[in-house]
Amino acid sequence: MTTIAPPPTVGSAPTVPVAPSPTRPEPDRRYLALRNFAISISVFNIFGYTLLGFEQPWLWPVLAALTAYATEITFELIRAWSRKETPRFRGGGIRRVYEFLLPSHITALACNMLLYANDMFLPIAFAVIIGVTGKYVLQAPVYGRMRHYMNPSNFGITMALVCFGSWISIAPPYMFTEDANTFFRIMIPIIIVTAGTVINALLTRKVALIVGWLGGFAIQAFLRAWIWDVALFSALAVMTGVAFVLFTNYMITDPGTTPVKPIHQFMFGSGVAMAYGVLMVFNVVYTLFFAVVVVCGIRGLGWWVAHLRRKYRQRTALPVGVSPRTTGGIA
Repeated sequence: MTTIAPPPTVGSAPTVPVAPSPTRPEPDRRYLALRNFAISISVFNIFGYTLLGFEQPWLWPVLAALTAYATEITFELIRAWSRKETPRFRGGGIRRVYEFLLPSHITALACNMLLYANDMFLPIAFAVIIGVTGKYVLQAPVYGRMRHYMNPSNFGITMALVCFGSWISIAPPYMFTEDANTFFRIMIPIIIVTAGTVINALLTRKVALIVGWLGGFAIQAFLRAWIWDVALFSALAVMTGVAFVLFTNYMITDPGTTPVKPIHQFMFGSGVAMAYGVLMVFNVVYTLFFAVVVVCGIRGLGWWVAHLRRKYRQRTALPVGVSPRTTGGIA
């Protein structure tokens, strides 16, 4: 509110009203997180293909990104047309389109980087398309609006492994440090942990999730060693690989499909770890990705159950003969 200066007294200098200092708008943490995620994974891919020894064809990340962009724009046009809304990439120039395509860019590079399909691009394209379209199909009512609940990159990779498991596999872990010397083999995970920690601590604020995930992973390793006589070293050695570090800092912490409150984040991370342990007991391969799908699916189902219970309570609370539409309830 602007204050009006009192009238000057006789013999005094006129008082000049001072305009209030404008407040600096708080930066959009979601945009900053997506931008930094996109920059990090792009730089890592560039170094991967030029220095580290990535084994996928050089053209695949470009084709994967173009596939993701086309899929995202197509389904956004369909969504906007069905709801008679303006597409979310319209109305802000090139900057708006750039911001809109950041999530699909991350999904494309992640799917291509973590899958290995030899010289076949169609399984990679399948993973990218499933990952992007999952955001439009797999949704649940969260606090009054529909939101996607399945981690896009993880879901696309998992579905590709399910449908093309005899053709493709996860990218071999050694490729992340294949051509690096001893010094850089140590520095690469340190750099990834440092960059991921900065992003997750300052922007996505998912530290509680990472703590729950790492602590739960160690606990399930000890439980499997104690109950099922699994070699403890083998169960814990997974945590030392670059693939695990990437998964921890850039996959499981997806801002759009993980809880906001720290206690819920901790439960989500530890839940994924426990799901991993259970799947390992049943000898399920590609366990990291399936564990995230299981927990995200349970979380989405929980949102739908809560929504249907709320609707049921609204219906049963109405007097006999009164329609929900007349009271502003949900029809």
